[in-house]
Amino acid sequence: MANREHLALLKAGAVTWIEWRKRNPQIEPDLSAANLQGDNFRGANLQGVNLRKVDLGNALLVRANLSGADLSSANLHKTLLVEANLSDANLSVANLSGAILTQADLSHANLIGADLSEANLRGAAIAHANLIGTDFRGANLRDTDLGTAKLIRANLSSANLIEANLIEADLSEATLYEAEVLGAYLYKTDLYKANLSKARFSGAYLLRANLTEADLSEADLSWTNLRGANLVGANLRGANLRGADLRGANLIGANLQEAIMPDASRHNWLTIKSS
Repeated sequence: MANREHLALLKAGAVTWIEWRKRNPQIEPDLSAANLQGDNFRGANLQGVNLRKVDLGNALLVRANLSGADLSSANLHKTLLVEANLSDANLSVANLSGAILTQADLSHANLIGADLSEANLRGAAIAHANLIGTDFRGANLRDTDLGTAKLIRANLSSANLIEANLIEADLSEATLYEAEVLGAYLYKTDLYKANLSKARFSGAYLLRANLTEADLSEADLSWTNLRGANLVGANLRGANLRGADLRGANLIGANLQEAIMPDASRHNWLTIKSS
């Protein structure tokens, strides 16, 4: 439970809270399980604060500093977190559905099992974050930086990943069913056994990506760069590969039934390995 004194200081206003924190840098504020629903904490310094199980639903946290804070199991449903600093924060199993996190810093954050369905993360920095099993269904991740992030078994169905940076991210066994991934950067991205069925990758960069045993059935891979990609055992049934660059790609054991293939005259097909 929240420390009553700490909660009272926070409720007293930004000036009181900031001055108290400056005078007591050794104290780690405890606001756990507090009901702060709908409150205004614009620009608040909540760095390193214990906010476990706190209710911040519909709260205003624009440009707030929450770096290193413990927000595990917290309710942040539809919370306004525009340009907030959540780097290194613990948001495991937190409810961030419908939250506005545009331009927010979530780098190195722990979001294991968090709910970010329908959240707006456009332009957010999420590099190196732990997103194992995170729910991103219908989320807006356009222009986000997810470089080297762990997205193992994450659900990105119908998510907007247009022009997102997913370089060297781990998306093994993740679900991107019907996701929009146009023009995204997936250099050396691990998509082992990922569900990419009906996803739209047109114009995406998949150089040396690992797509081993991935489900790409009916996916739009037109004009993608798949040079050196590993597609061993991948399901490309009905996929659109028109204009795709497959030079050096490994297609051994891949299912290419009903797939629309690139114009052979545009590529050196001798470099493509297939069964």
